[in-house]
Amino acid sequence: MCYFFVLRVIMNWYWIKTNSMIKRAFSNYVWDIPAVEKKVYLTFDDGPTPKITTWVLDQLKQYDAQATFFCIGENIHKHHNIFQSIIQNGHAIGNHTYNHYNGWKTKTADYIENVFLCEVLKNQNTKLFRPPYGKIKKSQAKILLDSGYKIIMWDVLSADFDTTISPEKCLKNVLKNISPGSIIIFHDSVKAFKNLEYALPRTLKFLKDNDYKCEGIV
Repeated sequence: MCYFFVLRVIMNWYWIKTNSMIKRAFSNYVWDIPAVEKKVYLTFDDGPTPKITTWVLDQLKQYDAQATFFCIGENIHKHHNIFQSIIQNGHAIGNHTYNHYNGWKTKTADYIENVFLCEVLKNQNTKLFRPPYGKIKKSQAKILLDSGYKIIMWDVLSADFDTTISPEKCLKNVLKNISPGSIIIFHDSVKAFKNLEYALPRTLKFLKDNDYKCEGIV
């Protein structure tokens, strides 16, 4: 038992150090929003998705929570009424490319064109961008930053998209890492819904019970 405890401590230390190194190396990206007050920033990637995004909106409304939705342009086009519901409920909107492109596997010119195509459909004043899979080349990031975008990453990964983990593990991923200013990432997608359905209401209850306020990113 002592061995496993020590191993866990070492692994936690390694993760904290690695995470800190990544944030320093890519300090021009937004990983969290430092805050003295108890605020967090819930974010949802990959929507809008029929039924699932609507369910998320209902959960957020129940807890008087605001969030940021990083939408795929193709899904905005297909499900524009759901997209409008996100806006009407007062949530912030971010760009997640038009076709959910992996930046590491995409030519820079094609990637930027895909981002801008999503932006036309998004048609919002905020210029928030989250790279799908968290993967973006420096050349792509530079163009977006120079164009006025904020590249929004995260410091709390729910891993709801991972079908090999249990809903309980997904919830634990969130609750054990929350701190004031955290950017928490969920996905309003079919793939993630089994874990999201369990973790999101419990996360919202935890935040309310512990006097956290959920805000959209600006």
